[in-house]
Amino acid sequence: MQTMFKAFLVALLVVGVSAPAALAADREILGAGATFPFPLYSKMFDVYNKKTGVRVNYQSIGSGGGIQQISAKTVEFGASDAFLKDNEIKSFSAPVVHVPMALGAVAIAYNLPGNDEIKLTSDVLADIYLGNIKKWNDARIKALNSSVALPNLPITVVYRSDGSGTTSIFTTYLAEVNSEWKNDVGAGKSVNWPVGIGGKGNSGVAGTLKQIPGGIAYLELSYCIQNKLSVAALKNSSGKFVKASLESTALAAEGEKIPADTRINLVNTDSDAGYPIAGLTWIIVYKDQAYGNRSKADAKQLVELLWWMTHEGQQYSEPLDYAKLSPGLQKKSEVILKSITFKGESLL
Repeated sequence: MQTMFKAFLVALLVVGVSAPAALAADREILGAGATFPFPLYSKMFDVYNKKTGVRVNYQSIGSGGGIQQISAKTVEFGASDAFLKDNEIKSFSAPVVHVPMALGAVAIAYNLPGNDEIKLTSDVLADIYLGNIKKWNDARIKALNSSVALPNLPITVVYRSDGSGTTSIFTTYLAEVNSEWKNDVGAGKSVNWPVGIGGKGNSGVAGTLKQIPGGIAYLELSYCIQNKLSVAALKNSSGKFVKASLESTALAAEGEKIPADTRINLVNTDSDAGYPIAGLTWIIVYKDQAYGNRSKADAKQLVELLWWMTHEGQQYSEPLDYAKLSPGLQKKSEVILKSITFKGESLL
């Protein structure tokens, strides 16, 4: 037996893998949820796997799907751009916590000839999605864009067909700035869209928009950049036209009082230069990890992953067009992570 173990260690050294890394590689953490942070999470999980040997199997199925799966305990973490409301938390079998990971912007992308930069206000954007404004050369759009030759093209609204935190952020914004939208459509991960066609996931919406001249869509900023889509400047509550960017997204949280559990909407910020459709994205886990067949070692590996993501992993946020956690948000995440237990015992 001793000879076999020595041979095993020699084999590991031959292929250049340490024994701890090889043993860790047998471990796979399961997660599912938001497409909004998928480019960022993909990078983080790849780096973390190379660093520790721990694999993360993340299914980008939308925030609604992620919440369903963590509720059913078929995954170890759910990812969502929409925080759980009090009544939703009560429907879970045990308490859960939200760990903030990054801030992102929901950009308004469009497909028009010439790719001229256009400006939109909240009321015009709402009326486009309500179906009240039907053409790009509508007088109200022209009034905002006098220097742009707007085409006589019908506007095709593209929306998310799946339950989505991106949709929740976008519709929460529309409900806050437009009474007709608030009363007739409302806000949520899924709504009954008055007009338009659906696409699954941010990637599906981006792909659909690229195929439709005259299309307009709401998308996480990184998907717009990756797909080279034109993005509108939106008038914020301070009266300034602002494009989605790392700086304007980070500024959306400036001056906002973030609660200890970090469950907050950042839309329609009163920050002077903040982008008006921004939000946090969270990973949701059970506060006590002693459930099902989980071991303390499993729970500890999950919490260590989340700690790394909220600290060292933040260096990958800005290169992928997400705003990283501010020092204040990082401190709140530390308190939340330290509150996660296994049979009442802290894991950090």
